[in-house]
Amino acid sequence: MLLLLGLSLGLRLCAGSLEAARPQDDTSEQSGLRGPRQVRLLQRLKTKPLMTEFWVKSTIISRYAFTTVSCRMLNRASEDQEIEFQMQIPAAAFITNFTMLIGSKVYQGEITQRDKKSGDKVKEKRNKTSEDNGEKGTEMFRASVVIPSKDKAAFLLSYEELLRRRLGKYEHVISVRPQQLVGRLTVEVNVLERSGITALEVLPLQRSRQRGSVRGEDDSGPPPSTVINQNDTFAKIIFKPTVVQQAKIAQNGILGDFIVRYDVNREQSIGDIQVLNGYFVHYFAPKDLPPLPKNVVFVLDSSASMVGTKLRQTKDALFTILHDLRPQDHFNIIGFSNRIKVWQDHLVSVTPDNVRDGKVYIHHMSPSGGTDINGALQTAIRLLNDYVAHNDVGDRSVSLIIFLTDGKPTVGETHTLKILNNTKEAARGQICIFTIGIGDDVDFKLLERLSLENCGLTRHVPEEEDAGAQLIGFYDEIRTPLLSDIRVDYPPAAVERVTRTLFPNYFNGSEIVVAGKLAHRSVDRLHVEVTASNSRKFLVLKADVPAQAPDADEGGAGAPNPLQRLWSYLRTRELLGAWRHSHDESQREQLGRQAQALAVAASFLTPLTALHLRAEELQAPQGVSAAAGPEPVMQSLRGAGPQPGNLAWRRLTHEKIVHRKHPVNVFSVFSVLFLTGPAVDGDPHFVVDFPLSNLTVCFTIDGQPGDILRLISDHEGSGLTVNGELVGAPAPPGGHKRQRTYFRTITILVNKPERSYLEITPSRVILDGGDRLVLPCNQSTVVGSRGLQVSVSARANVTVTIQGTVTFVILIHLYKKPAAYQRDHLGFYIASSEGLSRSCHGLLGQFLNRDATLTREPAGLGEASATALQVRGHRVPVVWKQRRIYNGEEQVDCWFAKNSAAQLIDGAYEDYLAAHPFDSGTAFGPGHPGAPTPRPEWGHA
Repeated sequence: MLLLLGLSLGLRLCAGSLEAARPQDDTSEQSGLRGPRQVRLLQRLKTKPLMTEFWVKSTIISRYAFTTVSCRMLNRASEDQEIEFQMQIPAAAFITNFTMLIGSKVYQGEITQRDKKSGDKVKEKRNKTSEDNGEKGTEMFRASVVIPSKDKAAFLLSYEELLRRRLGKYEHVISVRPQQLVGRLTVEVNVLERSGITALEVLPLQRSRQRGSVRGEDDSGPPPSTVINQNDTFAKIIFKPTVVQQAKIAQNGILGDFIVRYDVNREQSIGDIQVLNGYFVHYFAPKDLPPLPKNVVFVLDSSASMVGTKLRQTKDALFTILHDLRPQDHFNIIGFSNRIKVWQDHLVSVTPDNVRDGKVYIHHMSPSGGTDINGALQTAIRLLNDYVAHNDVGDRSVSLIIFLTDGKPTVGETHTLKILNNTKEAARGQICIFTIGIGDDVDFKLLERLSLENCGLTRHVPEEEDAGAQLIGFYDEIRTPLLSDIRVDYPPAAVERVTRTLFPNYFNGSEIVVAGKLAHRSVDRLHVEVTASNSRKFLVLKADVPAQAPDADEGGAGAPNPLQRLWSYLRTRELLGAWRHSHDESQREQLGRQAQALAVAASFLTPLTALHLRAEELQAPQGVSAAAGPEPVMQSLRGAGPQPGNLAWRRLTHEKIVHRKHPVNVFSVFSVLFLTGPAVDGDPHFVVDFPLSNLTVCFTIDGQPGDILRLISDHEGSGLTVNGELVGAPAPPGGHKRQRTYFRTITILVNKPERSYLEITPSRVILDGGDRLVLPCNQSTVVGSRGLQVSVSARANVTVTIQGTVTFVILIHLYKKPAAYQRDHLGFYIASSEGLSRSCHGLLGQFLNRDATLTREPAGLGEASATALQVRGHRVPVVWKQRRIYNGEEQVDCWFAKNSAAQLIDGAYEDYLAAHPFDSGTAFGPGHPGAPTPRPEWGHA
């Protein structure tokens, strides 16, 4: 159940995260902050910038994703701050632009050759990844900037990627890790697939890579507030959680990965071929083919570093994999440390006895010694070559090595280049090597190159993740080979600049993608021929497909061409892979020049290109008011990211032209933070959610300055009481009210298992759990005592968790230059009420265990019928209304109890008044002593 109290929400930081990089002097001594022995100080952070918005929009057209991340923030500190902007992006993605707006200056990104020295250069750093084969993982983009005191900034990051098909699904992953609660957080994903969308699903938020940083309410279904609209060829997914919904998922604001999965219709055996404005892309993913037999050798690192959990998890995973082998497969097992230990001297067939004996061999592996990677690979390759040579199964089977290690070569041949050469020479292109690197000490670049140069894939398993689960997932992708020696051909005179067309294997659930350019726009049809081997015969597929999509040339030359971007992406990755792994210096130099030129032309950030920032003074373009922001920046950034408005290419290009004429204003002028919106009056506003009936109800209470309201009364149940004290201010000029009221103090009393008190104001938090602790609200701090955890996010919010079952979020609203009718105040939110008893009461507590229904009131003569809300015997007239909350930044659609809350709450206003801030009173409600008597005639106070 969602219960909200208070007007505005504090807004927070940005993108992947923005962390303060410059240390500040610790002011704890000046503030008199001292930590008593029984109070555990967990964390202390400097004042972070305040996020006003985190927004991600992805548009996927024919499996190619354009993603833009935007955020706005404010430096609340009294001095300049150096901030490090961070964003996790998929390992296979290319960054295409990064632009900053700081104060009145725009720093617009430009992709240039890496050897250029002019301009401000972004400090961009990437973690270890496998860009060459699309290994499942992430990279970290970082940029350091200095934000002046009390000034504003905005960041816009764009990247692109081709979605890879795994296990029959495309997966699009968006990192949502702002590390704070965000006032306006939106993730939007649009999917446009001309061949038709099937099996669309949105996964629960995936946990952070850091253990325990994210907790979810539900393990199935989309995240809360996700809305999905879909037809045959288009889908729109919007994830827009409120601050309270974010707090329910993770109190510290760190969420996780937002993941969309889907597949497309596949009707033609030759594959799906799309053509647009002279470029084509060919997706080949055949189905209903018999699987090829596998000749597989499992090579397992059993050196001393694998001791403990890693080896145990890996053994368990191999037990599962052995049971999954098919009767036509053949296998062997190698354990290696400083010695090479081979289970059998040849590959054996898959029988119950052999599987059982293999499991016994794996079970008795014990960790010891060093790591002879070269010797283990040479032994595995020799076993496979001998088996193929003596059984004449080369064209009708697939030979694989699954190689797992957690370290670097320390025994035998340890030189990386020699290991690579030895492996490539022995495998001769006939054996595919799939590598898995575990932990932080592994030589992942070596494993990367071993796989890339030997038609395989690689996977990196972080130290904290389950190695066994990762191994099984990796094996699932390659467990069913359907084709080998695949060749895709097009008439040489009809196409040019075609990407890779030879592929050693095709595994079920994956996809082969080829892109190129038509030599002549006038060509009407394109001949396609695919040849391959499978377990029964030599396969040949032929087809003639239309070479000109309808309406493709309409919309003007300025319209984006996603197929051209896809071709540039594939071609750049191929050139970079060849450049990285070429041993010929002249060839390497030539490949580098080609890759660099294409990356610059396509605005891809690669190891051969650099991102420079050019500073410009912010000026409004002619005919656009200053409130519109830097539109030239927006137009240049949007050029690479199409915004489809419909399913047809014609409509897509038209929408792009309209977008250029009326660009979406991401960089709008920053409104004054913490200012109450015009549609709310400043008095305590309640928003109550009744989930069983899917109703949201709003009401207002008009109190008097100095009143102390009982918000939560569960003293006899969970032992909790929450009170709020009101402060008054004059009403705005021209208003109908005589005064406004705000909450200036929230007090929380806990009497189980031990007595503790909390007093929260906009300037400080006082925790009395035996010893008194004063926490200033201008510093971020986390403390814990007696099962009570208090997290202060500087100048933004306070999160209080009691015994892990009850969570309150108190929003801090400050005014830089308050008007006469404004006061610094607090908003109170119940993020989790699991630990509150059914007897809980109070202005908010009484709604926790209730349901509500709507009825239509009979209309009088000449009157329109009215709507009434029924809540446990109460009947309240309501109207449908949009109320602005969270500083007027967000709207809530609700049924509004007009005039007052007299008929909605139990009893009268006076029944909810506490004698003093720490008055726990009695847990009242029906059947309890001291329960208020319903007085429906009560009106405004």
